[in-house]
Amino acid sequence: MIEHLVWLLVAALMIGLAKGGLSSMGSLAVPLLAIFMNPITAAALLLPVFLVTDWFAVWLYRRDYSRRNVAILVPSIFAGIAVATVIVPFAPESLLLILTGGVGMWYCLRSWFGPAGKAPPREADLGHGVFWGVITGITTFITHSGAPPAQAYLLPQRLPRLVFVGTMAITFAISNVAKLSGYHALGLFVDMPWNIVILLATIGVAGTAVGRWIVRHLTEQTFVRVVEVLLLILSIVLFGKAFVLIAQA
Repeated sequence: MIEHLVWLLVAALMIGLAKGGLSSMGSLAVPLLAIFMNPITAAALLLPVFLVTDWFAVWLYRRDYSRRNVAILVPSIFAGIAVATVIVPFAPESLLLILTGGVGMWYCLRSWFGPAGKAPPREADLGHGVFWGVITGITTFITHSGAPPAQAYLLPQRLPRLVFVGTMAITFAISNVAKLSGYHALGLFVDMPWNIVILLATIGVAGTAVGRWIVRHLTEQTFVRVVEVLLLILSIVLFGKAFVLIAQA
């Protein structure tokens, strides 16, 4: 694992930037490491980094979030995590990656070329929130790629950028804690290299501060475009990884 330390540090920095506000970037971390290691192993290795940076992000955005959206998303994500815990041993990872990437690509194409960009802001409604929350729970458990479905629910509301970032930060801080029992039950923390994890968490915290600075200096329109572009890149990466797995099968 030490031979891949540079890439591990890059992944940790991505997570930190994501928690600081560039939401989709953190979801690139597991696909990046999956080039060099088993994706489930990569997800387990990075979960402590997510947990540390999550709560640093919560402190940064503790006054900027949508209470209603958090109240809708968190229980729904818990349900998705419960489903994922059961299906992980049986569901092909390639299928989950395709579904996750498909959500992100669908939103970007709809936003750029469809009626979504011209539609009025959507309310934080229970139906959409529960649906996307469950999908978020499943995908975030498998590959820490919960950003695309969560953004598919939140972006149409056109929340102020700090409120959007804070809602994502608080929602995923709570849901990532919920993953611990499932990961432990699957034996994913056995032989964890904690010295490397501590280093990665430190880099992640530094990245969170940098991400916060970037978000504060972006205009509202630029911020939305940056998130959407990162979301599209993530979706393409997930599709690519899925096709590689299919080809290797």
